[in-house]
Amino acid sequence: MRRVIWAGLLALAACGAKAPAPTAPLRDPKVMITSAALFDPARFGGDWQVAMSATPRCGGAKQSWRWDGRGAYALSGVDCTGAVPAVLHGQAALTGPGGRFAPDKAYRGAPVWVLWVDQDYRVAALGTPSGDWAVVLARPGKGRGDLLTAAREVLDFNGYDLKRIGG
Repeated sequence: MRRVIWAGLLALAACGAKAPAPTAPLRDPKVMITSAALFDPARFGGDWQVAMSATPRCGGAKQSWRWDGRGAYALSGVDCTGAVPAVLHGQAALTGPGGRFAPDKAYRGAPVWVLWVDQDYRVAALGTPSGDWAVVLARPGKGRGDLLTAAREVLDFNGYDLKRIGG
C-alpha cells in the first residue's frame, strides 16, 4: 500500500514539474513601438470583434469598449491576452496621447496601446510595449481585407512576430 501511495505522490510531483515554460514575447524589444498619433476616444468606443490574436480560439471573440466621456472605458467580452480566452471585464483609463491605456484588471493589467486605427475606426491594432500580446480588432462586419493587411503591417513595423498572430 505504501508503494502505491509513494508512486502516486511521485507521479503528482512529476506532473507539477512539467509546468509549461513561459513563452517569449511576441515583439522584439529592440524595435521601437509607436501608438496612433491621432486618436479619438469617443470614436474608438463601442463593439469590436477579434480579427487576429496569438491566443488560440479567439478569432471572432467579442469585446465592448464603452467610453464614459471622462477618460475611461468599461470593458467586457473576451480577453485574448493569455494562453486561452478569458473573461474581459474592468476598466481602462486613458493615460496618454495616441490611445494609451492603463487597465485595472483587464488585459492582465498591462498597459495597452492602440498602435493604429483606420480613419473610420473600423479596424485597430493594439499591443503592449512589453510585447506580451497583440490583437487586431474589427467592427462587426467591417473587417475589410485591405484594412486587416494594414493592421498586420503596423504590427510588423512595431516588431511583432506575425507568424504567431493569426485569425
